[in-house]
Amino acid sequence: MARQRSVFDVVGPVMVGPSSSHTAGAVRLGALAASILGACPTRAHIGLHGSFASTGRGHGTDLALVAGLLGMRPDDARIPHSFDHARHAGLHLTFDVVDLGEVHPNSARFDLEAEGRSVEVCGSSLGGGDVAVWSIDGFDVEIDGELPVLLVDHEDRLGEIAAVTGLLAQGGFNIARMRVSRESRGARALMLIETDIAVDEETRRRVEALPGVSSTRCVQAV
Repeated sequence: MARQRSVFDVVGPVMVGPSSSHTAGAVRLGALAASILGACPTRAHIGLHGSFASTGRGHGTDLALVAGLLGMRPDDARIPHSFDHARHAGLHLTFDVVDLGEVHPNSARFDLEAEGRSVEVCGSSLGGGDVAVWSIDGFDVEIDGELPVLLVDHEDRLGEIAAVTGLLAQGGFNIARMRVSRESRGARALMLIETDIAVDEETRRRVEALPGVSSTRCVQAV
């Protein structure tokens, strides 16, 4: 079901300009990518696709994507100086032009590293500040940043989904939407669970302790 839109969606997001797609959406996309990594990155290679590559520099898209990685919001006055803040934060940046195929023209791929972990995230800015992350480490996903998400990296095995959702029910967490992607039958899989409120640390650890689960990450709404 589509998200119910409000008058603020019609007027547009509160933001530092010039563009809701190239600036506000780009900030949210960067923030989602950093949340999926689970830390402020120390290295970021950003591939720009379509209009992000062709007109992004003029719209400040590169600055906005980096601002999001640093945890800034679309209305943060520091966005035009995000590269300076990245240097001070020890974030090493590189950019490239990429072809991500038949996807939205305002799209980017993030290859992020921090604290011994790494992740590849692909997503798009859809207009009006709305965003969609559609790939994590090659797995098909759907994340719009409207609700918190629990990501569960696990083996594709009988009863795994029931075990995870059972623990969430015990913790009082209502599932709004979920999706499971797998490499192949019996191989590595990624469970994406959107919940009405963020999963607490104790419940996350209980899920991660399940047989067959290799890691879990809590992605915050942005």
